[in-house]
Amino acid sequence: MSKPILSTDLKDLKLFKRGKVRDVYEVGDNLLIVATDRISAFDVVFPNGIPDKGKVLNQISLFWFNFLKDIAPNHIVAAEIKDYPASLRKYADILDKRSMLVKKTEVIPFECVVRGYLSGSAYKEYKEKGTACGVTLPRGMLESAKLPQSLFTPSTKEEHGHDINVDENFMAKKIGKELMALTKKLSLEIYNKAAAYALTKGIIIADTKFEFGIYHDKVILIDEALTPDSSRFWPQATYEPGGSPASYDKQFVRDYLESIRWNKQPPAPELPEDVVRKTENKYKDALRELTGIIL
Repeated sequence: MSKPILSTDLKDLKLFKRGKVRDVYEVGDNLLIVATDRISAFDVVFPNGIPDKGKVLNQISLFWFNFLKDIAPNHIVAAEIKDYPASLRKYADILDKRSMLVKKTEVIPFECVVRGYLSGSAYKEYKEKGTACGVTLPRGMLESAKLPQSLFTPSTKEEHGHDINVDENFMAKKIGKELMALTKKLSLEIYNKAAAYALTKGIIIADTKFEFGIYHDKVILIDEALTPDSSRFWPQATYEPGGSPASYDKQFVRDYLESIRWNKQPPAPELPEDVVRKTENKYKDALRELTGIIL
């Protein structure tokens, strides 16, 4: 098992932002996004990471960005070391397979969530109110059931703590009706195309979230795309509604944390070696099944 990369220190580059998983640097007019092996759950980052997780996230995102470019242009400038500026090539051992050089955009301040199945916070709301993010659903639906149609359920982007589910009206008031309608249209089209493809590979994409930015007055897809960190991936072969299905994503980590009754407050506990190893395998399985890439 390779040693996880938990942080990067590219000394002669200006750090733009350090997120839960990604370190972002300024490179001229562009940004360099480096996916580390950090893992977070319940909005808390854990002290030990998942080996090669950053490479998996980066490679899956690059696959989807290319696959979906007919629907939405994206922020990719380059993703191969040979195509990077000379100033970055000396960091090749860190950047290879886990980084991308991207356009710097004006970020639209919402997570564009699309749900194809009733799970997570949407199911909790449904049990209480019969709705999912404000949308009324048929009675008697089981947890993880397929929704009658894909739902656009945006949320706020919070720097700290949990993102907050909002409705389309709230989003429209903040960014305007036209921009809300466009991001909704793009999100649903992207999800539906990706979900249909994933099914041919035996994977259900239960839900996912996208981010968009504005670049030269055009809306483009940014950040990551349809990864095990931003989505729920379920094996189609064993799926059945009525509970929380087996998954290729970090739901395995969440389930472990629920089992030990962690209070979901920092500091996070160290993940046991077997949880780390099984999570690593799940991420790599998702990459292999979707793209054919073996790390």
